[in-house]
Amino acid sequence: MINVKTYDNLRSNIFNVHKDNFKAVSIELFHYQYTHNAIYRKYCDLTTRDIGAIKHLHEIPFLPIQFFKTQEITTGNFDAESIFESSGTTGSINSKHYVKDLNWYTKSFIESFDLFYGNIEDYCILGLLPSYLERKNASLVYMVNALINKSKNDLSGFHLYDHKKLHEIIKSNEENKQKTLLIGVSYALLDFAESFPMKLNNTIIMETGGMKGKREEMTKQALHQALMNQFEVAEIHSEYGMTELLSQAYSFGKGIFSTPPWMKILLRSEDNPLQTFPYVLKENETQRGVVNVIDLANIDSCSFIATEDTGINYCDGTFEITGRLNNSDIRGCGLMII
Repeated sequence: MINVKTYDNLRSNIFNVHKDNFKAVSIELFHYQYTHNAIYRKYCDLTTRDIGAIKHLHEIPFLPIQFFKTQEITTGNFDAESIFESSGTTGSINSKHYVKDLNWYTKSFIESFDLFYGNIEDYCILGLLPSYLERKNASLVYMVNALINKSKNDLSGFHLYDHKKLHEIIKSNEENKQKTLLIGVSYALLDFAESFPMKLNNTIIMETGGMKGKREEMTKQALHQALMNQFEVAEIHSEYGMTELLSQAYSFGKGIFSTPPWMKILLRSEDNPLQTFPYVLKENETQRGVVNVIDLANIDSCSFIATEDTGINYCDGTFEITGRLNNSDIRGCGLMII
């Protein structure tokens, strides 16, 4: 049975966390999840000698993300309000994220959006996510749908293959100087850009990655350059998220991401997956490795996840995704050669 007092205290602190207490909240959440998450506890016991001695973020065990494919990763016992499922290739095993409270997930991405982009009500939100809309239980579709509803703009909405209508909406928004966010999967954005090139002054283009087998793979830099040329914009924005997380990082350009206060990226050794590097960077220093994510919003699943992405940490707290481990599965949200 969960410790209700600890649980309520953690929930009250997570979205108010700041850099001075992030470590304390993370350590408290680690011990809570170690106690109440059976799969995570077994993993910790197999990999860590002295759980009670953990005092630093890099000492926390990070659960390999593959466990979400084969195990029900939950902290405490509950009936999930929703089960988000990753996309994947034919015959692959998809990850499942058992979400206890959809309002909690909504709070995470709305507060994050407000932090990076301002009031959602100021935007027209357009979703170009055909691959995601064609399957059920995609966390990205749930997020974009909520953003659309909260934008309170009559022109906000999803678009499958009617690029002409999408062009008309964006053109009208541009003429009216309406702030617009077009969030789309990579291949669909390229298809749209090639059919309807235009100069954008009031529209943000945000790609979520993924060719989904629809187009030839290309580097992230080449993708962004192609979109920048077609839309005559200085930068292409990006979203870094995944089925196993309830938080997202955002890039305003050049593939450099920032996280909300309740999310942090640590890096681990590619040669030793149990060795997480301390986040101690001097001015102008960088750190390379494989990405471990702390997502405090994952209070009901696991907040400490070892991904299969490789990356760079920068001294100002930003990070960059540089690729994938060679032996990792191809993920539906990251089918891109970087």
